[in-house]
Amino acid sequence: PEYGATCGLFPVDEETLRYLRLSGRSEAQVARVEGYMKEQGLFRTKDSPEADYSDVLELDLASVEPSISGPRRPQDRVPLAWGKRAFHDTVETMTAGGAPEPASEQVARWEAEGGRSLPDYAAQPSAMRVELDGESFTLHHGSVVIAAITSCTNTSNPSVMLAAGLLARKAVARGLETPAWVKTSLAPGSRVVTEYLKSAGLLSCLEQLGFHLVGYGCTTCIGNSGPLAEPIEAAIREGSLVVCSVLSGNRNFEARIHQAVRANYLMSPPLVVAYALAGRMDVDLSREPLGSDRDGEPVFLRDLWPTTHELRESVAGSVEAEQFRGTYRQVYSGDERWNALPAPQGARFDWEPDSTYIRLPPYFAGMERRAPERVEGIRGARVLALLGDSVTTDHISPAGGIAPDTPAARYLEEHGVARRDWNSYGSRRGNHEVMMRGTFANVRLRNRLCPGTEGGVTLRLPGGEQTSIFEAAMAYREADIPALVIAGKEYGTGSSRDWAAKGSKLLGVRAVLAESYERIHRSNLVGMGVLPLEFLPGENAQSLGLTGREAYDVEDLAEASARAFEGRKVLEVVATSDEGHRKQFQARVRIDTPSEVDYYVHGGILSYVLRELAEG
Repeated sequence: PEYGATCGLFPVDEETLRYLRLSGRSEAQVARVEGYMKEQGLFRTKDSPEADYSDVLELDLASVEPSISGPRRPQDRVPLAWGKRAFHDTVETMTAGGAPEPASEQVARWEAEGGRSLPDYAAQPSAMRVELDGESFTLHHGSVVIAAITSCTNTSNPSVMLAAGLLARKAVARGLETPAWVKTSLAPGSRVVTEYLKSAGLLSCLEQLGFHLVGYGCTTCIGNSGPLAEPIEAAIREGSLVVCSVLSGNRNFEARIHQAVRANYLMSPPLVVAYALAGRMDVDLSREPLGSDRDGEPVFLRDLWPTTHELRESVAGSVEAEQFRGTYRQVYSGDERWNALPAPQGARFDWEPDSTYIRLPPYFAGMERRAPERVEGIRGARVLALLGDSVTTDHISPAGGIAPDTPAARYLEEHGVARRDWNSYGSRRGNHEVMMRGTFANVRLRNRLCPGTEGGVTLRLPGGEQTSIFEAAMAYREADIPALVIAGKEYGTGSSRDWAAKGSKLLGVRAVLAESYERIHRSNLVGMGVLPLEFLPGENAQSLGLTGREAYDVEDLAEASARAFEGRKVLEVVATSDEGHRKQFQARVRIDTPSEVDYYVHGGILSYVLRELAEG
């Protein structure tokens, strides 16, 4: 689940059964669910006893307020009323190269500051004039250049999707239009969405505001927004503008949505439509108009927001079980184009040596039939990246577009792929050559080995030559030098994609030394045979005086057995500078279970499983 739990348990009740019927499940299936849950004591009614929880949180529903989150992390909730001030602070920190302030601290400070006036970014010297398709307009800090109703997370909810359509209908009726610089799109997670939007007469209203259907499934949320118009991108670059995206997705990590868009905000589908109409983030939609109608009168968000009655009527009159049954009846049949694709026969995949999308990965190259009897220590490791806090899996393995003049771009060019066909890292995750070149290639990555830079650059040590992280890693691998990554708190937060661990492994990273880990990424590192080490409490790279230019030794990990290894939770690490100065400290091993010990000593879960199959 998106909030970081291994699982979520929700009691089944009559409302659950109503949803099952509405979404096209048969009466037999509904009866089976109801009967099973009641037999297990998991069906909740108003007479059910209160469960005995280990911890209870109370929420006053009256305290719930409209909110957005951003500009760099999903957990940074911003009350809608503070959105303008939040963006003002974002511009100040981003243009100064500073780190974002925690959202909770921001809100407290804003409330203390009261009504301090904020700048009008449209009047700033950095504002850029743009000519596009016969129109002339100004881009400035805060301009919304992408507005996307996207992600299965929100588009599975008819209430919020119909709310977006109702808001669009009222906007169209008032004569509002979406500004020319806003790239709009509608990408629901299900074909049923367009069915009930059509039934409610709302799809055409969304289309009139530019929210045309572009497909079903992951688009903007995974970095597949496509390019911006070149004049817009050029203005952003030339003016060093902090422009924005607004989307109903669940991910907004740096450079994930679009490499030119530095501030990204998550919100409900109707708010996406509202900010698209406003065309800017530096507006307080709780008090300021989002535009003017055809008579020049100001239009406020409260004028367009659908009432509870309107929404209930719309859901009741447009969402039907047959829409779900009809849509999914042929879901596994595919359309004509899908069925026309050539499908090779045989029990094994027929690898195409010239493919730039799917290649045979090297995970088993040189693998012995049996696991090593001893896990060797790490000797003379060099630091590929010295990183700060909240480094996400998107920083480690970006999913979006492939930037020009990067190792991945050069690889594709060398293989005859035109720039228009580069596509994205996400679409090429079946090609390890692209993905390992994309590891630590996020254009917003800040490697402290190269102060003042952004992107996948590092120093090749011991000489100190600045180069790409990929090229430095290949040089270390050629010289049989292990690589190391040093980071701060919450290393690996985000989507926890497997490629953040796979790419690190392929670059020759033997270990990561961080203050703390996101739990799934830590597990993924172990699963790829990369050792997760953790600074002891109160220690980090700064407190220990580590520059990242040292050579690092990590002591042997003892015999390859779970019992012996579980007794060695702390290892000695020695950092030796090029001048011969030694710093010795301890780091905790974050291999947490006996099964993870097995994975690690085998060099990763893939090798472990293959050896188990071979033994069987």
